Amino acid sequence: MTRRVQIKSAYRLTGGNTSFYDGMMTYSTFLGKAVCRIVWNMDREKNLDYLERALSGVPEGFAGRLLEVPVGTGVLTMPVYRELPKADVTCLDYSEAMMASAQAKALSAGLSNVRFMQGDVGALPFEDEAFDIVLSLNGFHAFPDKEAAYRETFRVLRPGGTFCGCFYIRGGCARTDWFIKHLYQPKGFFTPPYETEDSLRKRLEDMYGKVEVSRVDGIGCFRCVK
Repeated sequence: MTRRVQIKSAYRLTGGNTSFYDGMMTYSTFLGKAVCRIVWNMDREKNLDYLERALSGVPEGFAGRLLEVPVGTGVLTMPVYRELPKADVTCLDYSEAMMASAQAKALSAGLSNVRFMQGDVGALPFEDEAFDIVLSLNGFHAFPDKEAAYRETFRVLRPGGTFCGCFYIRGGCARTDWFIKHLYQPKGFFTPPYETEDSLRKRLEDMYGKVEVSRVDGIGCFRCVK
């Protein structure tokens, strides 16, 4: 199963418990599509594009140790993990409610290689160099202590390992920037400061040996090798 097909199959895991968040992340409900178009300037193809880029650091047939932080509701990644039965996957999130939704999806998919932990990305409860891949989808723009998050995700990644994912970056789409500043930030959904495409590239190049950064409107995607 290709990565694009895995992403397209994500919505089916929500079953009858479709949430607004899941519908937005998967561009699969009326309200979700409306938010994607109005706030993020995203159509279905752009949505698939940025997710493919963000997940490109997780290879087909991966059988090592992977940390996903934050896991959110798991709607985007449980279909990926279903195709990686030999991988040892740890999913961490600060929100018990979000993690409970991800756990339900894992149970529904019959996943036995995925475990869940509540925790803070700024103080990860793992030893140094414990993971082969660290994946972070749409989380860094919400983390209150981004410096600690960058340090901790780097610390727990082994030399030669991959750090990949995506999050909101400032300056990529004027419409998105307006909504973040006037709606998402006041409501506490997002927390400044925010990276730009250039600042993200520089930050990651200062930390990692090989860095790829790209952008789909207001979403920055990255893949780094330690």
